[in-house]
Amino acid sequence: MKTRAPVLPGHVRRLADRPMVGTVPVPGYAAMFNAGVLYHEGAYHLFARGVRSGYRRNPGPGDRFLDYISDIVVFISADGLGYSFQYVLARGGRGHAACFEDPRVQRVVSCGAEQLVITYTALPPAGSGLPWRIGAHRLGWDGQRFFLRPGSGRLLGPEGVPNKDAVIFALADGRVAMIHRIHNNMQLAVFDDLDHLWNAGPEYWELYLADLEVHTLLRPSPGALGVGAGAPPVATEEGLLLFFHERRADGSYTMNLALLDPSSGEALSRLPSAILEPELEWERRGDVDNVVFVQGAHRDGDHLYLTYGAADRYVGAATASVAHLLDALAAAA
Repeated sequence: MKTRAPVLPGHVRRLADRPMVGTVPVPGYAAMFNAGVLYHEGAYHLFARGVRSGYRRNPGPGDRFLDYISDIVVFISADGLGYSFQYVLARGGRGHAACFEDPRVQRVVSCGAEQLVITYTALPPAGSGLPWRIGAHRLGWDGQRFFLRPGSGRLLGPEGVPNKDAVIFALADGRVAMIHRIHNNMQLAVFDDLDHLWNAGPEYWELYLADLEVHTLLRPSPGALGVGAGAPPVATEEGLLLFFHERRADGSYTMNLALLDPSSGEALSRLPSAILEPELEWERRGDVDNVVFVQGAHRDGDHLYLTYGAADRYVGAATASVAHLLDALAAAA
């Protein structure tokens, strides 16, 4: 019998007191964390950031680690508890992405058709002087595994600006929105459709940056250092549930929740306190201590299944009631 972790009254509960991924070795990798999730054809498909073996802490100034390369690695589970390694979806170390970091997978309906999109942080080669950017691909499914559609890769957002934590979703009127993070706030960009986002040129982003304040969606709580989108928004009868992370002044990361207007994407309400904090040993000790970093969400009726990274080493899972969270958000409005 799997051990259940303590319930957090009014918020979410962990599915177990152990990680879902990260404790069973995968050849060639040393850490698995910050994973998005997609429920597809009766199974949970987990898209994790896998760091190749051989990296080490940097004893001097600069990057936290040396020889650090991360890929997107896929796991599968029938029940959301027991995952097994399947394949490597994308390999870093070449092109615009020396590292693929923090993948999110989303279904986006645009122009009457549903498309699968993966977004991630594309880390440029060390010493290039380039900032991290939002990377994106459209996904295909061959009946057994997902693949990156050839020619679909893009760097989204303004050139030369550090930008990350992107999720893409459809608005009620058919437009497509992207939440992203130009430090230290979350911003909302809206497009006519998915193709418009994919091909938005400098003229779009120059106007956008000139009025960046207008596009701010959520700000850090007083004293916090930053916020960023987590899982792609979850549709409910009252609006879109947005799970996001906040970095506190002490450097710890927490899971938080807001409700968005399905027509505009604007924030309707936000819970004043975190709904999950690093408490278990594997959430508090790792390559980066004291981190829970939400990235995946799947709704089945009133049940929400959430995936989160822990201490830059593991993947955890939690569950919550949609009705309960909506009640809490209504009270906070």
